[in-house]
Amino acid sequence: MFTTPARLFRVLAIAEAITWTLLISALVARAVGAPPALVTVAGGIHGFVFLSYGATAVLLAFHQRWHVGVAITAIASAIVPYATIPAEIWLHRTGRLTGEWRLDETDDPRDRTWYDRTMRWFLHRPWVLALLILVLVAAIFAVLLMVGPPQLPGK
Repeated sequence: MFTTPARLFRVLAIAEAITWTLLISALVARAVGAPPALVTVAGGIHGFVFLSYGATAVLLAFHQRWHVGVAITAIASAIVPYATIPAEIWLHRTGRLTGEWRLDETDDPRDRTWYDRTMRWFLHRPWVLALLILVLVAAIFAVLLMVGPPQLPGK
C-alpha cells in the first residue's frame, strides 16, 4: 500500500483533509443542537490523524532530504483546513516526493550519516517503524488529552 514515499504522504494528506471535514461538520452540528460528544469524537479522530500526518511529514523530510523550510511548510499545512491537499500537490509537482524508499547505501556521502543509517534500518523493518510512529503519536496524543483543550480568556 505504501510502496513509495509519495503514496504514504498522499494517503495521510487526504486522511487529514477528511478528518477536517469530520471536525468541522461536528462543530456545525453542535451549533444546531447535536450532542457535544460528537465534537469530542471527531476532534479525537482528527487529532490522531493530525499527529500521524505530522510524523509522516517529519519522516519524509529526512528521507527525501527536504530543506527545513519545505519540511515546516509540509507540517504546518495540517494546521489550515484542507491545506494538506495543495501541499501534497506542490511537493509532488516540485519533485520532492519522487523516488522509491532509499533502502540501500549509495556512493552519496549523505547516505553515511547516522540518521540515514537509522532510517534504512527502520525501512528494512517497516512494522517496527510503524509501531514506533504509532507509539510516539499515541504518547503525544495522550499528553495532549491530559492537558486538555485550549481555554479562551475569561472562561
